[in-house]
Amino acid sequence: MKQTRMYYLLLVLAAMTFYACSKDDAQADTTYPEIDLGVSGGFPQQCSMVERGKTFTFRARFTDNMALGAYSLDIHHNFDHHTHSTEVKVCEEDAVKAPVKPMLHIKDYPIPAGSRDYTATAEIAVPADVDPGDYHFMIRLTDKEGWQTIRGISIKII
Repeated sequence: MKQTRMYYLLLVLAAMTFYACSKDDAQADTTYPEIDLGVSGGFPQQCSMVERGKTFTFRARFTDNMALGAYSLDIHHNFDHHTHSTEVKVCEEDAVKAPVKPMLHIKDYPIPAGSRDYTATAEIAVPADVDPGDYHFMIRLTDKEGWQTIRGISIKII
């Protein structure tokens, strides 16, 4: 009789544990956020050109199944032809050169709390005296749970 009670007690505890674990798993966010540059006015695109001394507008649509967190933009020179590209299209590159005064832009941007769909825009000024040439434009998007998607785009500053 004692063994039967113990058996049922263990069975109930196992069922409760299984239910609690499966309930948590059903709510877990395991999906990467998405970066869409195909949105109307999306910029920059792979191989885009931006001018020194001018300002351009970054524009992309971000989505996530639960909640977005934040994004960052990183523009740095590619004068040595290293790669971070996530794009299929290959851009024509200038000859390898040493940087003298390259542009460097690294900035984090917030996304309104609870957003699942957000069109990001940011005004970026390109100094008139930076080295022209090949650059990388990195977009890092993180959702609220910490999953991150990266897009690496090649651009040229002229």
